[in-house]
Amino acid sequence: MEEGHNKVAVVTGSSSGIGREISLMLARNGFTTYATMRNLAKLMN
Repeated sequence: MEEGHNKVAVVTGSSSGIGREISLMLARNGFTTYATMRNLAKLMN
């Protein structure tokens, strides 16, 4: 990553499904990822 060019993503609905997979993919590819969800318990399953 070039210095001074931070990659940031905000993903909603990341407790399951596509939102979760996109959050993981972005984080693994160098993005600072903010993953939001309404049901934290659902993520823990």
